[in-house]
Amino acid sequence: MATLSRADQSVLGRWWWTVDRWTLFCLITLIGFGYVLVLAASPAVAERIHQSRDVFIAKQVVFLALASITIVAVSLLSPRNIRRLALAGCILAMALTALTLVHGVEIKGARRWIALPGMSIQPSEFLKPCFAVMTAWLLTESRRTPGFPGKILAFAVFGAIVMLLKSQPDIGMLSVITAVFFAQLYVEGMNMAFVGAGVVAMMVAAVSAFTFFPHVRSRVERFLHPEQGDHYQVDTALQAFGNGGLLGRGPGEGRVKDLLPDAHADFVFAVAGEEFGLLVCLVILGIFAFVVLRGLLRLVQEADEFVILAACGLVTGFGLQAFVNMASALHLIPTKGMTLPFISYGGSSAISVALGMGMLLALTRRRTHGDPA
Repeated sequence: MATLSRADQSVLGRWWWTVDRWTLFCLITLIGFGYVLVLAASPAVAERIHQSRDVFIAKQVVFLALASITIVAVSLLSPRNIRRLALAGCILAMALTALTLVHGVEIKGARRWIALPGMSIQPSEFLKPCFAVMTAWLLTESRRTPGFPGKILAFAVFGAIVMLLKSQPDIGMLSVITAVFFAQLYVEGMNMAFVGAGVVAMMVAAVSAFTFFPHVRSRVERFLHPEQGDHYQVDTALQAFGNGGLLGRGPGEGRVKDLLPDAHADFVFAVAGEEFGLLVCLVILGIFAFVVLRGLLRLVQEADEFVILAACGLVTGFGLQAFVNMASALHLIPTKGMTLPFISYGGSSAISVALGMGMLLALTRRRTHGDPA
């Protein structure tokens, strides 16, 4: 691919010279870390639940391969086709999320998954990228087309998603989508009075979640009062970081994967810290930060409001998801079962994040006059 000439006018040639190759390289690097860490963490987890040692590895190899293909395939699309894909994806994801309330698989008291042969999918994962792009289109059209109720429709869709995720319940996903929506509203130029009202509404929602959802209250209380309750998972994760030190104990030498049931998913960052050390953890953190900052900096010279709002929402969701996972493992925030993009085990997460990053790469490609809008 590196031998493609700038004069090459094929689809692949134009894509290679217009796509943000730095971001693409970072995403591929994260996928590489995902392969390494699933090899490190998943065999012990599989044995503990009496499965073949390679069951999670085999699935994740397929998931990450599909994620890689998704990133490239989606990044080839034009902004118009990205809008169409996001609209169809958001409608389908909302329908399937509603279906989980009736026919979903219940795990740990929540109905978020639909069972398929050999795997299960979490439809709400696909709401994050599709909602961000669709909202950007609605907000942009409300400015471009007089009389078009774009903001009203955006709030209506957001309200429907709030009701669906509250019913599952999935407060973490709802928090991320809410943050994405309000970030887009702020960038779009929402009146500061409404920004303040939104902040107040989020605070009221947080208090309501603490009051009415026992699992939320339990996690917050355990975070605020470490001397009370069960802190086994967080304490074990923190010990893993301490045991890893600067350079780690070495591949396969960690013990946290033998102790935590979600070492391959929610606490995969602790596995990285114990086996590969602080330096590798800082590299992973730096890559996530680079993708977010690079995505925002690509928008400095962007004139299309739709691209600015959509890309802003996509990088906000990506960065916030990574932050929640790593901060939970380090006990900086109350624990929340959220995957580390491309690194934690999970098919729905890997494909949905790949969809969002493919959209980001497509929207931020350098286009010249005559390229499809």
